[in-house]
Amino acid sequence: MSQRSNTRILNCPTEAALAIIGGKWKGIILCHIRNDTRRFNELRRLIPQVSQRMLTKQLRELETHQIIHRKIYRQIPPKVEYSLTEFGLTLDPILRALEDWGTEYIDKITELPDYP
Repeated sequence: MSQRSNTRILNCPTEAALAIIGGKWKGIILCHIRNDTRRFNELRRLIPQVSQRMLTKQLRELETHQIIHRKIYRQIPPKVEYSLTEFGLTLDPILRALEDWGTEYIDKITELPDYP
């Protein structure tokens, strides 16, 4: 990210938040590790639509931004677990509010007469 676009994000808190947790997979990843520590392959099973490469990329970005913690166990076969950091836990009320809003939206949209 260029210095100029980085400055723009720092001037808009909503854009900064969405830059960190937005995108197709980060919200889903966060919902799956919100309450439980998860292993990489467990996340792959929970989110079968995401490629291994993309899941790795998204996890690394969340780790870089100190939202999640990656714990490596030195054993054979290697074991890696992901959990929310203390700072990542501050997202819990936001994730719950998004979940509530999504449930309300699904209920509302499925009641429409022209819903497929």
